[in-house]
Amino acid sequence: MGKLFGTDGARGVAGKDLTPELAMQIGRAAAAVLAGKTQHRPRFIIGKDTRISGDMLESALAAGLCSVGADVELLGVIPTPAVAHLVRKYGADAGVVISASHNPVEFNGIKLFGGEGYKLPDEVEEEIEHHVFNNGAELTLCTGTAIGTVRRVDTALSDYVDYLAKAIGADLTGLNIAIDCANGAASEAAGLLFPRLGAACRFIGTDPDGGNINEGCGSTHLDKLAKYVVDNGLDCGVAFDGDADRCLAVDEKGREIDGDKIIAILAKDLKDTGKLPEDTAVVTVMSNLGFIEYMKQNGMKTAVTAVGDRYVLEEMRDKGYVIGGEQSGHIILLAHSTTGDGELTAGMLLRTMAEKKCRMSELNDVYARFPQVMVNIKATPEEKARYKEDEYIAGFIESQQQSLMGLGRVLVRVSGTEPLIRIMVEGRDEAAIAASAERIAVKINERIH
Repeated sequence: MGKLFGTDGARGVAGKDLTPELAMQIGRAAAAVLAGKTQHRPRFIIGKDTRISGDMLESALAAGLCSVGADVELLGVIPTPAVAHLVRKYGADAGVVISASHNPVEFNGIKLFGGEGYKLPDEVEEEIEHHVFNNGAELTLCTGTAIGTVRRVDTALSDYVDYLAKAIGADLTGLNIAIDCANGAASEAAGLLFPRLGAACRFIGTDPDGGNINEGCGSTHLDKLAKYVVDNGLDCGVAFDGDADRCLAVDEKGREIDGDKIIAILAKDLKDTGKLPEDTAVVTVMSNLGFIEYMKQNGMKTAVTAVGDRYVLEEMRDKGYVIGGEQSGHIILLAHSTTGDGELTAGMLLRTMAEKKCRMSELNDVYARFPQVMVNIKATPEEKARYKEDEYIAGFIESQQQSLMGLGRVLVRVSGTEPLIRIMVEGRDEAAIAASAERIAVKINERIH
């Protein structure tokens, strides 16, 4: 990773870390790098979520792109996976998403997709970073008719929903579901898609005001959805994050169905229909031990990667696997999409439920999760670096792993998208893992702060 792009694009507090000036520089550098590779006047599409800072950053990005001769097509508010799909459908050279996904409203981000719908390779991102950090000194600004143009694409949302409806191919007639759109990018798209599939839908989190994205709603706050489903006697609920590349669900009893469970349910269905290459799903080191055991017991294998959807995707593309993802609900169905797509995932989960004619709780009981305790420690970049270099902390964490005596595991990692160090301890004894997580948190705080 370079200094600008993390595991999921460039992120920061909008107006402070991610300024209009920086957005313009990123646009200018991205257009110049891609123009050099394509040898023609590049076309970029830009989508965004509902954050108030989106308009500001969109304008700056478009100005930067046009200043070096790229044409820009604005898609408006639209899910991240829509940009990955439409960059291919429209034959554009690249797609840009302005979003900070599940993060609070003060954050925003810039994520780049190449013309095939995949995130840009590290080496291309590094070229872009080089120009940004060099203040574009090596770039030539255009004049006259060489300057790029900007236009709005009014069909983007309908084109994306048409694709989703065809890919899901489900008849959800008879299902009564709740859908939480996190006051984010799915707020309009979900309202077009799920009733079209036949479901009777009730929507929450579909009233974005620029400041309420992810606020007490969506996949990061399932309590509201769970209560709504139970209070209204609905069959289930699904929830997306701010840019709708993640999906989590709740059953009719209000119990959470996390990304591991969704992958298990969909992988088993793919295996039963002969559509699971090598009988393998790709997950990260964060996946629950209960999931790993379930896969083994049902004749399936797991390929395990580092945390981050880009690593999951690399493994899938390299080995030809078709399903993979993260416990957080970021799930990639590679036969249909080049990135995680919350609405696609929700549609496939609901289709499985409809075809099996079962309750969502029956699918949720696919396996019993091992207890997990998660603790987050706030950390600046300097504190993250201190943590990584501290051999005493590494030894202490290893001692906590040994204390679980093979009945659990410890995972401590630096977040690539937030100013956090994340601690996860998992095992059969909930009291033991909670105590272990607390000891690790205390020790890390003592050493880095």
